[in-house]
Amino acid sequence: MLKKRLIGVVVVKGGWAVQSFGYRRYLPLGKPECLVENLDRWGADEIFVLNIDRSTDNIGPDFELLKKLGRLGLDTPLIYGGGIRSLDDGLKVIRLGADRLVVDALMHDDEKIIRSLSQKLGMQAVIGSMPVSMRDQKMDWLDYRSNTSVTVPNSIIKSLNSGIVSELLVIDWQNEGFPNSFNQNLLAGFSGLLNTPLIVFGGLSDPEQMRKLLLQPNIAGVAVGNFLSYEEHAIQNLKNQLKGMPLRLPTYQSKYRLIP
Repeated sequence: MLKKRLIGVVVVKGGWAVQSFGYRRYLPLGKPECLVENLDRWGADEIFVLNIDRSTDNIGPDFELLKKLGRLGLDTPLIYGGGIRSLDDGLKVIRLGADRLVVDALMHDDEKIIRSLSQKLGMQAVIGSMPVSMRDQKMDWLDYRSNTSVTVPNSIIKSLNSGIVSELLVIDWQNEGFPNSFNQNLLAGFSGLLNTPLIVFGGLSDPEQMRKLLLQPNIAGVAVGNFLSYEEHAIQNLKNQLKGMPLRLPTYQSKYRLIP
């Protein structure tokens, strides 16, 4: 079995890393580069920087932040999402050091640009994102720019099956930030996906729930944000509790040397 991933998420708003509660309330955590450096040191399998206000403000990706992250010399693969509007935006994100990118608004707006990114960068470098919720036993897909939701159209499932992206990030946006609250019923809405692995995010804090998700063959990774910020060795503790899962072993050695 291919190894799966425990992905550390840093949510960024207004240039600062924040703790988010359902994308409605926020608490400041500090400089994003500090949190990213910690996730790299502690052994996350990937680091996902999710910049949540770049598309709503229509100001494009945070290239200055990417430059700062590029200077860190990260050993951990870096994923960036936020504000990607064009092929040029996506190419620059990768040139500045991201290994992969996430597209969200483009999933609503222009699949042709997503296909161009996949063709230019290789499909493995492009991840789709869909913030979803349940309403009247049906799954709604949120466009966070207008704060409106629509029923997931069959056309988007068809596009995903055609290989538009390598993986799909499924965000339980209503439960994001609340412990042990990820709604697994959301996954039923993606049962029609044939070859697109899923990454799940939002309300994941309990190792047993993560274990059940990682045992599903279509789940490639679990992404955790807030719950890695307040406990020492949080990633290592999670991995130890997920013993037996196809994850990399926890890392305790640091590449950073303390100066006496």
